[in-house]
Amino acid sequence: MSTRRALVLTSASAVAAVGIWRPAVPGGGESGAPGEATVTRVVDGDTVHVAIDGADETVRYIGIDTPESVKPNTPVQCFAKAASAANERLVDGRRVRIVYDAERRDRYGRLLAYVYRADDGAFVNAALVREGYARTMTIPPNVRFADRFSTLARAAREERRGLWRAC
Repeated sequence: MSTRRALVLTSASAVAAVGIWRPAVPGGGESGAPGEATVTRVVDGDTVHVAIDGADETVRYIGIDTPESVKPNTPVQCFAKAASAANERLVDGRRVRIVYDAERRDRYGRLLAYVYRADDGAFVNAALVREGYARTMTIPPNVRFADRFSTLARAAREERRGLWRAC
């Protein structure tokens, strides 16, 4: 083995060991990199199915929580149908850009992502909070937009938008 090749292999091993390099994930090269997908089905207000890299993936929006409409053994909650309908209006059948935070999947195997409409860049997670369809739900280490979502939720609550008026 040449000295140069040995140096390259040693450097690559060191980079991997300290966590600079991360393996590829669906939707965009290195982890954290955005990827484009097409929304194939809206599950509820904060979860969708997408076609990405030839696979069907479930995507759970990071940082927000909408009232439950499809959770097993749970009655449909106040404003759940409205939140689901709002999510459909925002993304159903559309191209979206998904962006990951620190963790890529939850314990159920769903991708965790911030979702943006590809055609106009609208930040879907934020739109749902701003219009009162979602509350904030911060689960470290995925906290990149926690302060922004908190500010949007406070304004929605103060202005009694969406679930803040209905529930």
